[in-house]
Amino acid sequence: MADCEDLPEATVQNILDQETLKWVFVGGKGGVGKTTCSSILSILLAGVRSSVLIISTDPAHNLSDAFQQRFTKTPTLVNGFTNLYAMEVDPTVDNEEVGGSEGMDSLFSELANTIPGIDEAMSFAEMLKLVQTMDYSCIVFDTAPTGHTLRLLQFPATLEKGLAKMMSLKSKFGGLLSQMTRLFGIDDEFGEDALLGRLEGMKEVIEQVNKQFKDPDLTTFICVCIPEFLSLYETERLVQELTKFEIDTHNIIINQVIFDDDDVESKLLKARMRMQQKYLDQFYMLYDDFHITKLPLLPDEVTGVEALKAFSRHFLTPYQPAITRGTVEELERKISALKQQLSDAEAELEKLKG
Repeated sequence: MADCEDLPEATVQNILDQETLKWVFVGGKGGVGKTTCSSILSILLAGVRSSVLIISTDPAHNLSDAFQQRFTKTPTLVNGFTNLYAMEVDPTVDNEEVGGSEGMDSLFSELANTIPGIDEAMSFAEMLKLVQTMDYSCIVFDTAPTGHTLRLLQFPATLEKGLAKMMSLKSKFGGLLSQMTRLFGIDDEFGEDALLGRLEGMKEVIEQVNKQFKDPDLTTFICVCIPEFLSLYETERLVQELTKFEIDTHNIIINQVIFDDDDVESKLLKARMRMQQKYLDQFYMLYDDFHITKLPLLPDEVTGVEALKAFSRHFLTPYQPAITRGTVEELERKISALKQQLSDAEAELEKLKG
């Protein structure tokens, strides 16, 4: 493991300092605290940028829970802010919104059924089209668990396949399709040319955005994990995939870390702490050139703007355990805690006797 002095700064300050960043993805295994981390990142970015949009592409949509405010597929101003907006989008296509007539809808439905992932790709393209028309300084993506995120990065290739399939269908059955659209009274606006044009338009949008995603000045990916084997494995897989897709990643947030505080007295917590330390060492060994931010495990959930703001200090200043082991101060605090426990136990006993 590298010396502490050689390691990059253990905060997300580098993200805030990179003024050119347009897209910030936050991803990782399910249940590691991605939404909390992306919400806090958006709050911190709102402090240094003119306008920030946070988008949840996770079907579970925990963004509303994190901010304790209802969000929809339209950007909504977050309570207590003048430049932070949030929206929740479904990564699945809504046929009612995609087409303009029954003929168009059915063609889209058929297409969605023939190419795996095309529905998500098309809805993602629609969302990006919408986002590009808005003038946000930075956009934070609170992504779905790892598998979905990796699919999201494959969307340009998926749309390419969809377009190729449509072209081959047109070359084989072009005349027949034209006759059928005329026979069923579907005008040119909703014919196969219109469908191809729409798909081509989406492909252009997604290719343009994909180009931006591959530019480290514009895009970065922050991996969120916890110090356990499965999460370490998922993070390694995610980093490898991001490298394959040429997407920049140099920040890892390790959440739910049990620090050696004065109140860690239970055997279970101490055992978990030892287990976590083993994986923390592996993280530092594997990612010695990454900014690794460790966040403490809290007794309560972090929900609501005030709680998110309070917790955000750990993103900018590495968390320090409250006390150093083996000092007079530590023993005094331990005696004080034991006295309090004894006092509480005596009060409980008096209650039972009474």
